[in-house]
Amino acid sequence: MDPSIKQHLTEAVEQKNGEYALIRDAEIPQLSIYDKPLPCFGCGIGWFSLLLGFVFPLMWYYATILYFGNYYLKDPRERAGLAASAIAALICTIALIITIAILVF
Repeated sequence: MDPSIKQHLTEAVEQKNGEYALIRDAEIPQLSIYDKPLPCFGCGIGWFSLLLGFVFPLMWYYATILYFGNYYLKDPRERAGLAASAIAALICTIALIITIAILVF
């Protein structure tokens, strides 16, 4: 039997009953960095900006700056929310341009 497998088996046996064992991936040790919750009430900056943007649309532009500044490289879970906010900012900008064009002409 491989010594590393035997070590993992003995570590599991050594755990007391009723206690949780921390599970880690031996091949990818950074896997546990995503265990911490996202900021802004756990939904992430992007989704929080999307929701808050319906009240304060400048938040969409703030999230768009973060998206194009590659903020999601710090935590890939942020990417979808930041992209959604960027799309909302684009739609808001197009609607604003159409509204101004109709009012002026």
